[in-house]
Amino acid sequence: MSPTIAPYGSWASPISSSLLTSSVIGFSEINFSNGSVYWLEARPEEAGRVVLVRCPLNGKPVDLLPPVFNARTRAHEYGGGAFAVLNDTVFFSNFKDQRLYRKEPDSDPIAITPEAASPGSLRYADGRVTADGTTLICVRERHEKGREAIHEIVAVPADGTGEVTVILSGYDFYSFPRISPDGRRLAWTCWRHPQMPWDGTELWVGDLGQDASVGNPRRIAGCSTESIFQPEWAPDGTLYFVSDLTDWWNLYAERSGKIVPIFQIDGEVGLPQWVFGYSRYAFLSDGRIACIYSRNGLEYLAIVDSVKNTVTTLDVPYTTFGSFCSDGADTLYIAVASPSEAPTIVSLDLRNDTLNVLRRSLNMEIAPEHLSEPEPIEFPTSNRQTAFALFYPPKNKDFSAPPGERPPLLVISHGGPTSATTSGLRLSTQYWTSRGFAVVDVNYGGSTGYGRAYRERLKGHWGIVDVEDCINAARYLEKRGDVDGRRMAIRGGSAGGYTTLCALVFHDVFAAGASYFGVADLEELAKDTHKFESRYCDGLVGPYPEAAELYRQRSPVHFADRLSCPVILLQGLEDRVVPPSQAEHMIAALQARHVPFAYVAFPTEGHGFREATNIRRSVEAELYFYSRIFGFTPADCIAPVEIENL
Repeated sequence: MSPTIAPYGSWASPISSSLLTSSVIGFSEINFSNGSVYWLEARPEEAGRVVLVRCPLNGKPVDLLPPVFNARTRAHEYGGGAFAVLNDTVFFSNFKDQRLYRKEPDSDPIAITPEAASPGSLRYADGRVTADGTTLICVRERHEKGREAIHEIVAVPADGTGEVTVILSGYDFYSFPRISPDGRRLAWTCWRHPQMPWDGTELWVGDLGQDASVGNPRRIAGCSTESIFQPEWAPDGTLYFVSDLTDWWNLYAERSGKIVPIFQIDGEVGLPQWVFGYSRYAFLSDGRIACIYSRNGLEYLAIVDSVKNTVTTLDVPYTTFGSFCSDGADTLYIAVASPSEAPTIVSLDLRNDTLNVLRRSLNMEIAPEHLSEPEPIEFPTSNRQTAFALFYPPKNKDFSAPPGERPPLLVISHGGPTSATTSGLRLSTQYWTSRGFAVVDVNYGGSTGYGRAYRERLKGHWGIVDVEDCINAARYLEKRGDVDGRRMAIRGGSAGGYTTLCALVFHDVFAAGASYFGVADLEELAKDTHKFESRYCDGLVGPYPEAAELYRQRSPVHFADRLSCPVILLQGLEDRVVPPSQAEHMIAALQARHVPFAYVAFPTEGHGFREATNIRRSVEAELYFYSRIFGFTPADCIAPVEIENL
């Protein structure tokens, strides 16, 4: 059957807004213990609940916790490191009260930390259990009225009968407390304001006493200009870690008091430490180490043989790798994805290269003819440099556009901004391409995966370098003939929302924009955000309040009268990272200047939308908004959004 001729944007797509929320958003924190694999999965249809899942070998995945529990921590607001497991006993943080619980087989969870004086004021993350099962060592974030949150490493009696003891304190932040195999040493990372963990961290080791006290601490590596990531103890007691000492996050070990390079490559083994509990390498038998590394926007899985000094990159059908672990012998358990496969948990037996699917996030097949494959592009940008992006052309086997028409373009500016987009299948991207939009997902200067020098392009230039790279990606595609230069929009969430608003206010390139919980006022952000990011802008913009005028000059809210195109703002009213006041101040400025805008608020959402109803409403509102601006009729039956001053 010949495809139907219809304008771009109006194509009917099998990728509905309901499909976006019918699957698991993603998998994280894969762990292996006593013959079972454990992981977390976020489920929009359960109001965004994070579920702890256990999968016995040769068995089927089962939910481990009753529905009243949500395995999620609010430490750093972004969470991560929400559970630990020893043998068949699981310890986890519950989102509602932020207490730690112990779950034994065939029994209900039992709280092992006391109720906080104020709900949620004691938060726990990134725990490890001592080999004898008596103590959980983890990071604690303590909130007290009238002062900044306090971070420390604590020892928690596993049976819940004793007091929680502070064993390390004094630094602004801690992460990765890791217990040596013999139980006699503890490794950890820490850093101080104004560093972010990708700027500079320190790796320490101390003697771990039977009472969980730490003695004789010594710094192993790291400083204010060296970022340390994921220290882990090998089975033989050797301490491994990732460092960007050579401008790339590579793998090292400490042997006989010396730092020895293990895996050196112009690629990234490490990641920006936005959440707790990341894993990018795992130990196998016979001195082998499985490593994930990224290079030029794609990710790879390699086996490093530390005995034979060889590296083998495996030929597997995936380009994106998430959390992973091993059984300590020959099998890996990994969250994977590719341009044609949504996030999936697989086991990989290295003895015979056998892949086995344990869980898929998407339980239906989408015809490849409806899926747009990303094209990695490198394009010229400001200061005679180049930047990187993934370009997705429109694709839908049932439709084609009228002759001579070029598609509208959505430019995606990712959050962070110290983060990166990847090539794994995202239905949230295919939602647009299957309706006739082109999409370019930009890894602007400041993104990770391209070395420290590229990551630091944004130092002091947030709101400039990221915006120019997004603009130049759009212009590159327009010049190449891929898109309609008169119908280009930019969208992003959080820091990506800030990039979006800056592009719309300080430049005249885009015809529309969508800001999801985006930053509008940098000065307000510096005064009112959580501790983890409270000094982030010192590096991205300048020290505050000394650079207050620069903060004002970079804040879209003060220049809303320059906005030359409509914008839609979407905001969670429980957001503690970018408070609703940011959107409200922007709206007041737009109203005062009679600039076209739409505003959709979600009372029960925080930073990032998790509930199915809200996710569907947000994407449909954005589609309706573009249909009004770009002049097409959506095939979907969606509720309208009021656009003021249009």
